Amino acid sequence: MEERDWIVLQTLYREKNITNAAKKLFISQPALTNRLQQMEKEFSVKIVNRGRRGVQFTPQGEYLAKCADEMLFRLQQIKENVRNMEDNVSGTLRLAVSTFFTDYKLPALLRGFKDQYPNVEFKVTTGWSSEMMDLIYKEEAHVAFVKGDYSWNEGKKLLLEEPVYVASKEKIDLEHLPELPRIDYHADPMLQTVIDEWWRAHFSKPPFISIEVDKASTSKNMAENGLGYAILPDMVLHDSHGLYKQPLYTKDGELITRKTWMFFHEASRQLHMVQAFVEFVEGLDLKEID
Repeated sequence: MEERDWIVLQTLYREKNITNAAKKLFISQPALTNRLQQMEKEFSVKIVNRGRRGVQFTPQGEYLAKCADEMLFRLQQIKENVRNMEDNVSGTLRLAVSTFFTDYKLPALLRGFKDQYPNVEFKVTTGWSSEMMDLIYKEEAHVAFVKGDYSWNEGKKLLLEEPVYVASKEKIDLEHLPELPRIDYHADPMLQTVIDEWWRAHFSKPPFISIEVDKASTSKNMAENGLGYAILPDMVLHDSHGLYKQPLYTKDGELITRKTWMFFHEASRQLHMVQAFVEFVEGLDLKEID
């Protein structure tokens, strides 16, 4: 089978629908169906059954679909190794990046690297740090940028350590927080744990959540308009307008911070593009990048 066939199987297995899979692959439904028929002919098995609720994979089809991830990953490795035999830095760098880092640091970082290494392309996956850790563990990314203290025994570099603040339009007495309106947002689970633990250590009452939004940046904008306070890491507040910031401390008086790490597999540094990228990031002061 060709690489394209494995991609078809992978996509159809995820979508479970011919129409949706064809759209994802930018091909027509008849073309997708024809590729399936060719695969079935090659293996002499039925791969899928079509019904009113979409497609259902046969046991043989399930097996082939699960092989698709392994086959495509192996093909990608082969391509990378072949390109790596050349002296120039080129290829597609796979990055797994936390949402916060993507929004506030990644664009300028990639622009600077691209200026030095124009033959390198990027495939960036973003999401919660916990999800990005899963990608780097599985070696589906060359480099991960994550926030929080995760267990990682291979290559790593501490990039940032930022305070977490109570941010409000006017200065407020932190002792009165349980009575004041809070603008909450969907935080990374590890950040949410830090905030919840701090709250439980200081208050016996739950917070008064007056507004719930999906993003930290929206929470910041709400706070700037005097609609309540928000608990946010410094990276989100770097361009805030007129917000009063009060850092969080533990009961022992220790400043609560949130760390940003770069993780990578040591073996992946054998690839010229990964080695160049790691060295580039290690040489940066990310506090100066916007």
